[in-house]
Amino acid sequence: MAKSFKELLDLAKRNGAKKIAVAVAEDFDVLSAVKEAYDQNIVKPILIGNEEKIKDVAKKVKLNLDGIEIIDEGESIEACRKAVSIVSSQKADILMKGLVDTSIIMKQVLDKEIGLRTDKVISHVGVFCVPTYPKLFILTDAAMNIAPNLEYKKKILENAVEFAHSLDIKNPKVAVVCAKEKVYKKMESTIDAKELEDMNKRGEIKDCTVIGPLALDNAISKEAAIHKGVDNPVSGDVDIFLMPNIEAGNIMYKTLTFLAKAQNAAVIVGAKSPIVLTSRTDTAETKLNSIVLSALMV
Repeated sequence: MAKSFKELLDLAKRNGAKKIAVAVAEDFDVLSAVKEAYDQNIVKPILIGNEEKIKDVAKKVKLNLDGIEIIDEGESIEACRKAVSIVSSQKADILMKGLVDTSIIMKQVLDKEIGLRTDKVISHVGVFCVPTYPKLFILTDAAMNIAPNLEYKKKILENAVEFAHSLDIKNPKVAVVCAKEKVYKKMESTIDAKELEDMNKRGEIKDCTVIGPLALDNAISKEAAIHKGVDNPVSGDVDIFLMPNIEAGNIMYKTLTFLAKAQNAAVIVGAKSPIVLTSRTDTAETKLNSIVLSALMV
């Protein structure tokens, strides 16, 4: 796994520019991130939204619009539909949310006529860089699937493994995180975690190493694992943290972001194309990092 977002950015630059359709693009931080990615030849944008507002914001972020396609559409729902259609018709490689509610753009993503659904579960992956951990790591799912059962956890995990491969991690190490590191019949998440580990051993989950259940301390720290008598090849070297539900994932995501001030990025996976669906509170840096992740997936 890469040790920094700069390493991923350099890799994305070498791969050449991917086309990105930005829905309701008239947002300062979004266009700031798009400008950085465009200037470094990571993406070539198609901007959909209120043309006058897009041009005004572009001037503020010093984005040169020469050669950039703008589709004038002032109505948010229609702008999202046009952006999704552009991606589903393969005229762009990546979809990005601009100044619009997630529910609005996701409704278009899930539309049977123009949408981006596949037979996979659509899930959220976050990537974090913290000074207390030796490499970047992946966290899933913190935003899309509320209370996944065993079948959905398997699909979320498979999405994350495929995503890890796009970051050039050949055999990602997966910790299935629970409140305990032992199976406890009153905690269904621990039962699911052990079954996911067994599926991996049986070859039903491929191209990764899965260990579960693991409490967060003995997933992150090899020393904590040894102290608790947990002996496995994943503790202290985790690439993917699979969380038990959206509450655990979301709380860990926001704790890392706001308390630990971790560098981060996120992308929606499992659709026909990667989707950059950052929060309106995310910085331009986070949005740029997220564009980088999506470009590496293409």
